Order: sequence, then structure tokens, then C-alpha cells
Amino acid sequence: MKPLAVVTGASAGIGAATARALAAAGFDLVLGARRTEKLASVAEPLGARALPLDVRDPASIARFADAVPRLDLLVNNAGLALGSERIGDSVDEKWTTMYETNVLGVQRMTRAFLPKLLASQRAHVVVVGSTSGFEVYPGGAGYTASKHAVRAVVRTLRLELLGQPVRVTEISPGLVETEFATVRHGGDRDKAKAVYQGMTPLAAEDVAECVVFAVTRPPHVDIDEIVVRPRDQASSTAVFRRS
Repeated sequence: MKPLAVVTGASAGIGAATARALAAAGFDLVLGARRTEKLASVAEPLGARALPLDVRDPASIARFADAVPRLDLLVNNAGLALGSERIGDSVDEKWTTMYETNVLGVQRMTRAFLPKLLASQRAHVVVVGSTSGFEVYPGGAGYTASKHAVRAVVRTLRLELLGQPVRVTEISPGLVETEFATVRHGGDRDKAKAVYQGMTPLAAEDVAECVVFAVTRPPHVDIDEIVVRPRDQASSTAVFRRS
């Protein structure tokens, strides 16, 4: 029997790339996302199940978890950034949405699937975090606060599962060219394009390869964390840009 993986936020970007990479590595897949039409277009070529999932909604998570009878790998990928306002101009609704998606989504999905993961005897929880989980920058407090919280959740989970047959990994990417910047800037494609101007960012597939590397190590090996950035980026604020 093939190992079964769940990937959240799998309709595009890192989630979709991870689904493709895991399928190539021999996993069966159940994919979840809010945008069901886009999700189906990712799932169908892979022979994967596509199920609606909103990680901000406990009822949606419960329905999703009930539809997955067993699980070996949970990839908590769903996440987003909204806006770049400084704290003095911060928008509560944006912060709430980021926290509910990035932090409570990971907490609730992991809690919902933990009994099935423990029953697997070869389980793995992967969380796609960010370098914003250990760095900060002006205008990023809402997002960086959420990703710092995610990092705390992952590290705590690793301690709580010590001695259990479940591995825990956080993948922390730097700049990756996906829909991320477009969503952050409210659909403004010019602002999104400027984020990557003059440098070569990571592609979603680069991050997906990190996920596959971590989950295909021998069972006694836990890759606690992978930090992956473009060569052109040394930190959140140190980016080399060609004129």
C-alpha cells in the first residue's frame, strides 16, 4: 500500500508543486483547498482526490478529516500574507485572517489528523513556514507575527511527539515567486512583480523538492528544519538586485 499524503492549499503555488513532487515520489494524495476548480485541475492528472477545505473553518476541517480514513503524511501548506501596513496603520481584519489561516489552520489540521498519524507508525507532519518565522521587517508585523507563532507550534509539536512514530519538519522558504505577493498586495500585479524585480527568486518546485527530501529520509531520521532562500537573498531585507 502506498503512503497517503494530505496537502493543504494545494490549488496553486507551493501546494500544487508539492502534490506533483509527492506523486512522483510514490505517494497517494488527498488535496485540499478553497478554490475547488483549480484544485481539481491539479488533482486529476495525478490521480489524487480533491476535497474542499478552508483551514479557517473548523467545520470544513472536520468534514475533510472524516473523509480521509488513514494518513501517513500531513503537509500543512495553506497560508497567506495580507498587506504591508506598519503597525500604526495596521488593519485588524487582515491580522485576524492571517492568524486564523497560518496558525490556527496548522493547529486545527494537525489536531484533527493526529490520531490517524499516530496509527500510521511511519507518519510525518510537514509545515511550510517562512524565513519570516525568525526574521522581521518594517510593514510585515502581521505576517511575521503569525509565522513566528507557527514556528513555536512546530517546535512544541516536535517535543510533544518525542518517542512517538511521527516525524516533524518545518520548511522555511525565503522569496518564492507564486501568487503569494499578488494576494498580499490585493491583486496589484505591479506591486507583486516589484517584489522579485532584479533578482532570481525560488520557484515553487524548489520548495517542493525540500519537502520530498525530508519525507523520504529513513524513518529514524528527522529533518527538523530546512531554510531555503534564493542565492540573491541573504535575509528578509538583504536582497541583491541587478539593475
